[in-house]
Amino acid sequence: MCLAFVFVSCEEETTQDTSKVTHFVEFDLEGDAITMLAKGTSYQEPGYNAILNGQDVASDVKITGNVNTGKIGIYDLTYSAINEDGFAKALTRTVYVYDPTPSVLESACYTVSKDSYRNLNGTTIVPFGRDYPIVIYQIEPGIFAVTDFLGGWYDQRAGYGSDYAMVGEFQLNDDNTLEILSGDVEGWEDSYDSFENGTYDPVSGSLSWEVGYAGSMVFYITLNK
Repeated sequence: MCLAFVFVSCEEETTQDTSKVTHFVEFDLEGDAITMLAKGTSYQEPGYNAILNGQDVASDVKITGNVNTGKIGIYDLTYSAINEDGFAKALTRTVYVYDPTPSVLESACYTVSKDSYRNLNGTTIVPFGRDYPIVIYQIEPGIFAVTDFLGGWYDQRAGYGSDYAMVGEFQLNDDNTLEILSGDVEGWEDSYDSFENGTYDPVSGSLSWEVGYAGSMVFYITLNK
């Protein structure tokens, strides 16, 4: 499950003559920060909590963004609140609207197995070491979008951000093999070198593939539901 995040902070501002405690909004989202929604269904806001210096300030939270449930795509909702000193806190919920055509592969938030790894120059193996969320969602019958074929290696593990995720699409074949259709890293303006052994196991719900990148690396990725 992809969980929401909580921000809590309090700092003391000191001048030569005065001392003041600045209270920041304690903020969390109800429900998941990554939400899957079938096209044509209605979006129901799961809710949120906002506390400022012990007081409920949920009514002061501003939500920006919207979800078009009639169009497949990715929609960000930003929740923000400002304290009396003008300091803002914000959280984001990302809603993925997917094609609801029945498929053995579920449109969902998956996690990269921490045992997935990168092989550099055929000699240096570095495991991921942690689980990272990757979203797979159907955009038309049998065709799926992936938020990162590299399993979050640069985007999340290295902390470079989403411009360094290999966003792309694949086709799920009748024999549950995966055929890559696209895969691009916007930040470096490049793509994959190779894609091999892409498979989906409907029993375990896991996916795996090997993607070659940048001439010297192969990423061995396993995703679990």
